[in-house]
Amino acid sequence: MQTLDVISVNIWQILISLANLTILFLLVKKFLYKPVKKVLEQRRNEIDSHYDAAKQAEDEALKNKQQYEEALLGAKDEADSIIKAAAEKAMRRSETLTAEAEEKASRILRQAEQDAALEREKAADSIKKEIVEVSSALSEKLIEREINTDDHKALIDSFIEEIGEDNE
Repeated sequence: MQTLDVISVNIWQILISLANLTILFLLVKKFLYKPVKKVLEQRRNEIDSHYDAAKQAEDEALKNKQQYEEALLGAKDEADSIIKAAAEKAMRRSETLTAEAEEKASRILRQAEQDAALEREKAADSIKKEIVEVSSALSEKLIEREINTDDHKALIDSFIEEIGEDNE
């Protein structure tokens, strides 16, 4: 049988290995783990601040979009009111022009009626003058000669025919 020297357990060796492991763990923790953890925490904070800035920018963009849409609706409402006001103004102007045209046409019509009445009066005066002239001519003829009833009747008929021809 062989001896078991190769597999023997040496306590001092284990303790020294444990001490080396502990020292190595403390050194790694002091010089590597804490700085790496600190760098990772800084990066996490930086990324979080970028996310916060991006969220704020997104919120600001949404707020600006809503303001733009509200302004656009306000502009549309204002444009509609301007168009409505212009249409109403044009309608009032049209009504005014129509009323003025009707008034002018009425004045022209009244003037034409007055002119026609004046012309009728002139024509009537002219006819009266002609009747007076014809009557005086007839009187002169009657006085110049003696008329019997047949001549008198013929004279009146010819007088009426002359008046009829003058009116036509």
